[in-house]
Amino acid sequence: MARYPLSLPVQLKQEAETLAAQQGVSLNQFVLWAVAEKVGALSNKLDDPAFPQITYRRGGSGTPTPVLRGTGIRVQTMVAATTSWGMSPTQIAEEYDIREHQVREALAFYEVHRDEIDANIAEEAAMEQTATKAYG
Repeated sequence: MARYPLSLPVQLKQEAETLAAQQGVSLNQFVLWAVAEKVGALSNKLDDPAFPQITYRRGGSGTPTPVLRGTGIRVQTMVAATTSWGMSPTQIAEEYDIREHQVREALAFYEVHRDEIDANIAEEAAMEQTATKAYG
């Protein structure tokens, strides 16, 4: 990984540190997430302007995945929390320490982009099944 010295205005750094702490990550990780999200958004032009809280991030597989901006929480995680675990948007917000309106936007995003997210969920399930067969 390359190093890059970064100078931030004091107020911006303080706000970033506060947000990073709320997310349970270091300032370095928070800045990395922010840069990765912005580069991904500008490079891929995948973001849906109707959902400003949602952006795409490339995971380890290289596949762009919709996440809640600034958190790394995948939209499909919130979908699973609702459909499989029976959690309400309020419960999800409390569990992940985010705002309820962010959860509602992620679920609304899912309704519009259902085919894409369902395909991601199915692909992950297939990979998990393959790994289970291979490694017991």
